[in-house]
Amino acid sequence: MSTFEALGLDERLVKATTSLGFTSPTAIQEKAIPVLLSGTKDFIGLAQTGTGKTAAFGLPLLQLITPSNKYPQALIVCPTRELCMQIVNEMSLFKQHLAGVQVLAVYGGSSIGMQIRDLKKGVQIVVATPGRLIDLIERKAINLEKIEYVVLDEADEMLNMGFQDDIEFILKNTPNRESTWLFSATMPPEIRKVSKKYMKDPAEVQVGKVNTANKNIDHQYYVTTAQHRYEALKRLIDFNPGMYGIIFTRTKMEAQEIAEKLTREGYDIDALHGDLTQGQRDKVMGQFRDKSLQLLIATDVAARGIDVTGITHVINYELPDDIEVYTHRSGRTGRAGKTGVCMSIVHAREVYKIKSIERMVQANFHKLEIPTGKDVCRKQFFFFIDKLVQADISHGDYETYIPMLQEKFADMSKEEILTRVAALEFDRFLKYYENAEDLNVREDKRSNRLAGARDQGSSRDHGRKRDTQGREFTGGNGFTKLFVNLGTKDGFYKASFLQYILDMSELRKEVLGRIDMKEMNSWIEIDKSQANRMIKALDGKTYKGRKIRMNEASQRG
Repeated sequence: MSTFEALGLDERLVKATTSLGFTSPTAIQEKAIPVLLSGTKDFIGLAQTGTGKTAAFGLPLLQLITPSNKYPQALIVCPTRELCMQIVNEMSLFKQHLAGVQVLAVYGGSSIGMQIRDLKKGVQIVVATPGRLIDLIERKAINLEKIEYVVLDEADEMLNMGFQDDIEFILKNTPNRESTWLFSATMPPEIRKVSKKYMKDPAEVQVGKVNTANKNIDHQYYVTTAQHRYEALKRLIDFNPGMYGIIFTRTKMEAQEIAEKLTREGYDIDALHGDLTQGQRDKVMGQFRDKSLQLLIATDVAARGIDVTGITHVINYELPDDIEVYTHRSGRTGRAGKTGVCMSIVHAREVYKIKSIERMVQANFHKLEIPTGKDVCRKQFFFFIDKLVQADISHGDYETYIPMLQEKFADMSKEEILTRVAALEFDRFLKYYENAEDLNVREDKRSNRLAGARDQGSSRDHGRKRDTQGREFTGGNGFTKLFVNLGTKDGFYKASFLQYILDMSELRKEVLGRIDMKEMNSWIEIDKSQANRMIKALDGKTYKGRKIRMNEASQRG
């Protein structure tokens, strides 16, 4: 078994890792640290989130910089302020035995004046989001000419969020760097292009296969009808009373609606979406981190960069269309050697997607029954009993009240007292689930015959098209095709583009058919009845300073 000392780290950094309880390096740390300690080799590290990437680049950076030089020598660029702050927090722990080393986070949504003052005090390592860093460069508040090391963390996320031009701008403004280190969970063509343009013969390390799922995660799926999706969600939450998790939805409207409904029904939950101010976002994240909230419901865009320890469950309220998005979602749990659960609520017609994801991430998915009302009550009851047995009674002067309690319950048996305690806790709960319906979709012989007929390509299905996610698309009277002047050049992948147009229009994915993306524009097949709504939502708006033009494809020209 390898040790941090054997990797060539300074004894003060080894002392820090020992005090933090790191007994041996993770796979990415073991492979990356010896290469990065040279300080002169460009590097690409492909590894999922939660594999110890921050230590993999953070420890070598702390060893390479010169504490006596009070100017930025290393730059770490990451997609979100949450990840920015997380990296700084971890780096602060790693440098606990190093004197004179300063690490500063700069990000949007916080006072730029204060960040400029902190920079002037003298820092060696800057951790930044792209937008705020460029703002500081343009204000001449930061000098990157002496930057020796540039780290691009979660590079695929940054490109997916449209930061490609920003990343290239930053790399052009660090002309004297000794080495560039790129860390990413996946390797899309855009990253490969950036690496070829700005990196020289990089060493490349891959931990696990790209897009493979964490082996510590149990992947489960539950089949129900579209109208029962919300009830199924509630049932799964109730069946897992110790759950501390994130629920993913496609649109911000859906996230807000579900959060409001669950809050009204007594659940500790809040939503994270693009309409929140930075202050509101920080408040929600603070409550989730200190577990004042049991659940967080979020869109993929809003959840980027969130890294919270101890998440037990991830729930896909709906499956994402992009395999990479599923990998990112599920990777929020099962971290640091712990086990986690990723649940997906699927419509009967979406089961084929599960099989596709299963093949791509190379993990077994388990089809489970949505619990019955009685199952939920039984699970909640035993959870309550366990809490009762484990209740800490060492603090507080409970003995003072014992004589009064004994007098009050003198005429009751132990069984009756326990029954009353259970009734007090469970009466409303039991009534709610007393006549709860079965939410599972049951396969019968008829549906199997129909499925077989479809598989054989019956005459009724002859000539049907399928969209890029494999869904059937009639392409006939019910759909029309829209043109929009947004494409991959705008930093979109299919998943982020789908998320964007659904968020803007507040429509559901079911109204869409095939999406065909090109570099400069895209074509979207959509239910005719919803086409005008989407056009009104997007046409004339601006995206990254460019006016959006959307109209029916037949009207072009």
